[in-house]
Amino acid sequence: MEERIRYLLRQYENNKCSREELEELFGYIRTARNSDVPLKRTVKKIYDDIRKNHPSFTYVDENGRLMLTEPEQVIPAEKEGVFKKKTQGTLWIFLLTGILMISAALWLMRKGVTGNGTPPPGRAIALTKKFSNRSEQKFLLLPDSTQVWLNAASSLEFPDEFTGGKREVVLSGEAFFMVKHIAGSPFIINTGEISTVASGSSFNIKAYPGEREVMVSVSQGKVNVKRNRDVVAILTNGQQVRIDNAGERVVKKNIAVSKIAGWQQGDMIYDDENFRDIIADLERVYNVNIIISNKAVQNLKISASFKKNIGISQALLLLCRLSGAQLHSGGQQYEIQ
Repeated sequence: MEERIRYLLRQYENNKCSREELEELFGYIRTARNSDVPLKRTVKKIYDDIRKNHPSFTYVDENGRLMLTEPEQVIPAEKEGVFKKKTQGTLWIFLLTGILMISAALWLMRKGVTGNGTPPPGRAIALTKKFSNRSEQKFLLLPDSTQVWLNAASSLEFPDEFTGGKREVVLSGEAFFMVKHIAGSPFIINTGEISTVASGSSFNIKAYPGEREVMVSVSQGKVNVKRNRDVVAILTNGQQVRIDNAGERVVKKNIAVSKIAGWQQGDMIYDDENFRDIIADLERVYNVNIIISNKAVQNLKISASFKKNIGISQALLLLCRLSGAQLHSGGQQYEIQ
């Protein structure tokens, strides 16, 4: 139950609660007991965050004490002990419920939701854009409960709510998706001219700007991959397609499911990939700068695999041995000659 409450409070904090989730959250809070320490700690953290943007916000702390930030409403110190004793078990629940109910009304007004739960015609849908930095991976839970893991230096743009019979997002970089199946509502990931259409599938997409290929690899389910409106590949379990961004080349092949999205487990796997693209990948993963002075190796096709934890120096030495190049380094700057 703790994880469910944590999820509902996070949804509330991010202004993403549905009507059903708000009602469920109210139910948990009404039945909470004074000993629910994890819940109180979660509430405290969320309300501490809220106070950063709303310093006059009235809330209840993790010990059940009423916290009022307006000077004229501060509880006298000599009465605090009595007040806490009388109210610790129930007042913080009552007040939090009231605060959430008021906030829910404001939430519905901000969302502009009509009686049937759909946005009124002509209302622009708000978009959220999440980023991962270099050397960072990030987990996202989308409004439809689809799970997304962003690899380093990637971004995902998605609406605050999916409407209109389809779910559509924009990816820049690399991500692994576990798409929740919703009948009649395809999930579409746009990456430039390439779009991947799925429903109830798990798959990895690598589509960094400036790289020569877009790669889609399916670990479970079925996806359609399109260039503009034309289907270029239909993939199922253990299949991958590589699409040349600069030309019409499309290569479909089988791939071990265990190798798909190996980056989540710290596995760096490159199968017949362009040397320059591999180096760009290492720059993102290790947050370093790498110069390729040896132009002859830039377009070589390389196959290699190693663990991320071997470090950037060992990774580059391995690639240099495979390509016949030389490595020179200084601090966070590396040069391949």
